[in-house]
Amino acid sequence: MLDRLTLQRLRDLPIEQVAERVGLHVERHKSLCPFHDDHRPSLTFHARSNTFRCFSCGAQGGPIDLVMRRLGMSFPEACRWLDGGVRIDPLPLSRPRPREEEEEAYKPFDAARYARFFEHPWLSDPARQFLFQERRLDPRVVAWCRLTSWTDRHGTHWLQTPYYDTHMRLVGLQNRNLDYKKSAPAEAQTTARASSSEPMAQPRFRFPQGSRCGLYNQPVLLRLRPGEPLWITEGCSDCWAMLSSGRKAVAIPSATTLHDAEVRLLLDLHDRLSTPFHMYPDADVPGERLFLQLRDLLPGLTHHHLPPGCKDFSDYYLSITKNKKSL
Repeated sequence: MLDRLTLQRLRDLPIEQVAERVGLHVERHKSLCPFHDDHRPSLTFHARSNTFRCFSCGAQGGPIDLVMRRLGMSFPEACRWLDGGVRIDPLPLSRPRPREEEEEAYKPFDAARYARFFEHPWLSDPARQFLFQERRLDPRVVAWCRLTSWTDRHGTHWLQTPYYDTHMRLVGLQNRNLDYKKSAPAEAQTTARASSSEPMAQPRFRFPQGSRCGLYNQPVLLRLRPGEPLWITEGCSDCWAMLSSGRKAVAIPSATTLHDAEVRLLLDLHDRLSTPFHMYPDADVPGERLFLQLRDLLPGLTHHHLPPGCKDFSDYYLSITKNKKSL
């Protein structure tokens, strides 16, 4: 098992140099995303946080994540590859940057600009269709998570998911395209063509500049009782499903994008409240990889297997609610 010092050293390897080493062409801190059919550079590298994020497909993470996804390696394999197969100097303590890079990398999340949208959440018809009919979520969960919606000038419907810390401070948000891979209404297509000379290609997810979307649903941690289980999910949708099933849950999309403070927050729960951690990993290779990564961080993380035919906990939750409805 890797010691913490070695793991931290690998996480500190410059993300752009690692990207070049795995075959990506980086120019002006961007490259074509290898994780979807990308024709314009949508994979962005952030020097300050040493992470990558694709604003089209939602792929994100640090140097270890990039190697795992790009080369199809497990977490231990990627660490060994980085540790022995790549000779890269760690990030210097102070590295000069061009002014434009400095401004982009250090631009903070403008919480005041977005906070008002979640004071009185509003759900459009497409949002209600998605949350209550397609996902069958408990309305109390939707209210707790303060989900809201909006429609852009092209007629695209978006669901907004706020990320709060344990002090209920807004630290980031995710915009989910509810029309992704759906046929756009003719009126919306006409509006888009009239307002832009280029074809509309909206991504599945959007994140405002500076958003910290690491540990989701942190406020629930304040409601845990001693010994009460905390369920770890891979994304917001699975977290909503877990909450709707009556369990307390958070979402962690990637272990390497967790801030040290967030890891300490979870470890403190284990030490102070004897909180046991449980997880239904997605039924795929990335899901098992995430479980293995988190198992190194969270003591006693328990693995639960999804029933056959369920790709994630949302699928499992839907199968349960449909069966209940039919009884």
